[in-house]
Amino acid sequence: MQALAVCSWSLRPESPQDLIERVQACGLSAVQLALTPLVESPAVWGSCGALLRAAGLSIVSGMLETVGEDYSTIERIAETGGIRPNATWPATRERAAKAAAVARSLGLRLVTFHAGFLPHDRRDQERQRMLERLREIAALFAAFGIAVAFETGQEPAPTLVDCLNDLAHPSIGVNFDPANMLLYGSGDPVAALRLLAPWVRQVHVKDAVASGVAGQWGREVPVGTGQVDWPRFLDEVARCPHQPRLVIEREAGEDRVGDVNIARVAVNRWGSSRVHAG
Repeated sequence: MQALAVCSWSLRPESPQDLIERVQACGLSAVQLALTPLVESPAVWGSCGALLRAAGLSIVSGMLETVGEDYSTIERIAETGGIRPNATWPATRERAAKAAAVARSLGLRLVTFHAGFLPHDRRDQERQRMLERLREIAALFAAFGIAVAFETGQEPAPTLVDCLNDLAHPSIGVNFDPANMLLYGSGDPVAALRLLAPWVRQVHVKDAVASGVAGQWGREVPVGTGQVDWPRFLDEVARCPHQPRLVIEREAGEDRVGDVNIARVAVNRWGSSRVHAG
């Protein structure tokens, strides 16, 4: 399996040089790069790709943040997340088009994002509208030879499988995040990964504890201290046909570099025969 990477946004960098220093402090040499700063703040981030590569760091994929996301509650992100809201769809599409051009300039082959809560019922008109929008975004990236992958967790795995089958798009896949399954209360991460394995292009290494209460956020915790069964999970990742890369993500806590290092050491301990640190 390929070298571990880290999500740039997890490290909360203020500049490319800051990002380089923090990635190196994590003992890693690969990063998934948030594309929105490059789109919206080119004066600061426009040279990011060249600076990262000059420092010996590779960019393994990009991340598109859709417009207007509000994660304050599960109810709010259901209303505001992904390509679902009509009010923000035009701005999200515009950002996606710009991000696709940036991703092409960086030589990326994969960009991930949250699609939004996908309805289960095939007769739901909102579901059909969302699938059409997802096809449109996929086409923007596919024009540059770039695949897209939807984050998991906002709906149960069987619903996402049904939507992926309906989309039947060769450049659409999944970015599997086991912690999100627990944070949203969407099911067991290992069982979900088995269902989604044919589509998994990348995996986020993140841990969490489920709330046990429907509609209430779970709690993100350092890797190895939550409810993800990592040895079993990594066994399933190793069976995924696309050989997805593992990318450490941390979106809570104040010691992000320390927590990423904890994750790196833990993954190496559990899966040293499959993964090597970059």
